[in-house]
Amino acid sequence: MTASLPMMSAMQPTNQPLRFHALPGLPATTRLTRVSLAFVERRLNLYLRFGHPVQRLRLDRWRDCAFFPPDARLARVRCETGDGGTVRSQLLVLQACRRTENMQRIPGVEPGAALLLHADGQRQVHAVLSLVDAVEALGIDPVDVSPAYWRMLHRRLDAGMPLPAYTAGQHAAWLAGRVLS
Repeated sequence: MTASLPMMSAMQPTNQPLRFHALPGLPATTRLTRVSLAFVERRLNLYLRFGHPVQRLRLDRWRDCAFFPPDARLARVRCETGDGGTVRSQLLVLQACRRTENMQRIPGVEPGAALLLHADGQRQVHAVLSLVDAVEALGIDPVDVSPAYWRMLHRRLDAGMPLPAYTAGQHAAWLAGRVLS
């Protein structure tokens, strides 16, 4: 069972102000979500499995960050290892939010994001990664997959149920519904 992350509303005051980021070259009204990434050999690998940042910024030799516009979807994978092997595996599928939308505070994601899927442990992470590979094998970019599919996978992971593959028919229905609304 996965631990749920605390929910916050962008409309309610918090102890700390929301920290959306702006980048030169983009309209000043575009507020971006910043996702921290890191790589320390044989210790930590915090990387994007999918997502299209509008910019990546290298902070030092171990850390960088990626910036995403509102509604962008991404997957961030965390693998921590110790002397005895893998200590922690985690995969999050997130959707960047607007200032007025509800979001969850997630370590390394400023100001927060909508959590679509949370896989914890090697078994769950490998299962989701194989589904992402299957989506790409269909010729579909995982960022374009219906958010409802990621949420459904999250619920099935929590319940210990089988994880269904995403189909071209589901994708066509998602795209048709998105065009109509």
